This record gives sequence, C-alpha cells and structure tokens, in this order.
Amino acid sequence: MTTTTKQRVSEEQRRRVLDLRRRMSLREVATATGLPLGTVKTLVSRSGAFRDNLEHRAFFTLPPFRPSAGTDMSTRTAPPQRAITGDKEVDALLWLRECIETGDEALIGIALEASKRITTPHAELEQRFRVWELKPYRLGLKPGIPPFRIYGLHELGKLAGESLARARDRAEAAGRFANINADTDQEHWCCVVLAGLEPDDFYLYDGDEVAERFKAHPDRLPHTLADCLHELDYWSDLWRLRRACPESPGAYAYEGPGEASARRFFVEDMLAEIRPRNRDEAKAVLRHANIRDLLNGAKGDAILENLIG
Repeated sequence: MTTTTKQRVSEEQRRRVLDLRRRMSLREVATATGLPLGTVKTLVSRSGAFRDNLEHRAFFTLPPFRPSAGTDMSTRTAPPQRAITGDKEVDALLWLRECIETGDEALIGIALEASKRITTPHAELEQRFRVWELKPYRLGLKPGIPPFRIYGLHELGKLAGESLARARDRAEAAGRFANINADTDQEHWCCVVLAGLEPDDFYLYDGDEVAERFKAHPDRLPHTLADCLHELDYWSDLWRLRRACPESPGAYAYEGPGEASARRFFVEDMLAEIRPRNRDEAKAVLRHANIRDLLNGAKGDAILENLIG
C-alpha cells in the first residue's frame, strides 16, 4: 500500500509563490519554487490576491455625483462686442469665438448659426487676424485682446465641441466636489505614505523607495491589471475635471501633489509586473497603454513583455 505525504508549505514559501505569480505563469512559479503545480494553484486560489481588490477600487473612486450641485441655473449673457482689430469681419469672428468659449449651449448655438452669415471664408479671416496680430506695435500694447495665440482660429465647430465638453466637466466637478482643486483623500494618503522621501531635482521620487512604501499597504494595492486600469482612470478623471476648472482655488492647479504623481507612476509600473488573467485583460491594458503613450521606451517594452510573455 502506497501512502502520500502532504507537503507542508511555509509562510515564506507562500509569500514567494504569490510574489512570483505576479510576473510568472503558474507552471513557471512551480518550477522556480520546487512546489507541485497543484499546490501552487491552491495557494494562489486561496490567497484571493489575484481577484479584483474591491477595497482598493472603493478607495480610488470619485465621490458620487449630486445633480443639484452640478446644475448651474444662472443665465449666461453674451460677452460685449469689441472693436479689436478694426476689421469688422475679423472682430465678428473673434466675438463669436468668445460666445462659444462661454460653454453656454444656447449661446454656442446662436454663435454657430451667426457664423454662417459671414460670407468671407473663415480661414481667410484668420489669416487677416494673424497679419494684424504680428504687427510689432500691436504686440502686448492693446488691452483686452483675447488670447488667440493658438492656431485654428476659424475652427468654430471644433471649438464648440471642446467648449461644451469643458462645460460638462465643470458641471461634473461641481456635482462631485466642493472644491475640485483641494487635496482629495487619495492624494492626502499618498502624501502620508511617502512622508520623509525627498524628490530629485526634477521633482521625481525614487521608484524603488516609492514601491516599497506603497506595497506596505496591501489593502490599497492593485491585485489585477483591471485594478490598475481602474485606479489610473481615477487619476485621469480627476485631472480632466480639474483642467476644466482652472479658476477654482487650489495649491497645485490640476496637476496635484508630486506624491500623487509618484503613485500614478507606480501603478503604471505594475502594468509590467502583474500577469494578465486572460486575453481580454491583456488587450485592455494594451489599449490603455497605447492611448496614454506608455509603449515607448523601457517602460513600454516591459509592459509588452508582460502581456505577451
């Protein structure tokens, strides 16, 4: 009669299995640790470390939207018409742009309709404005000139879309935050975790030190690539809402404290560490990395190796 002795697994072995599983397949972990494949599978399954971390997701989530707070009932009035260049058609185009930049849907509709009554091609009017703008005696000397230093002055339709999007973002920011540019609980937590670390001359923190600090808080650590994408979406949405509200008081404008940026870089690095659970998760990371321009350089290579390895 043959008896089978069950192999005991130490706590150190268990931790090593879980650590290796973040960047290796189950079979590779079994080979590296010398444990049976079945034992490795059981340890990983029972740990729960490779299921979505719901506590992490709940923390890195924007506050709920309160519709009443995000609704602006005030009526916007059209900005005053001004003689800026002395060219009536150019000044009319500039005024229409100012109407569009208010973000008021009604004013935007009126401005776009009025723009159709300007018979001169808008691109030609932009060229006339540029000629006027570049006259040396005009540069910086005439008060009240709108900051039209960007090109595309004539692209009213594109401007309207961007203006409406900013207006929606401002309404969302008002509905979610009392002050969108005040430190969030998540940013404050990042500052507490990284307290004592000093950034370099470029205001960047040492990646290894940052990783050590954040990994000491497993309750707020991404367990899966989907968790990583969830948190990165949180930071992206926060930046989007702040960018739409530059007039709101805040110490950092829309960029946030350096410790929050260090957290975002840390999570981006985890895209190269945590193994994808399936093809769909790998494709989601690839799409995100492509949109966020993360596929260049060493970081991009590491992400790709993790996804296809």
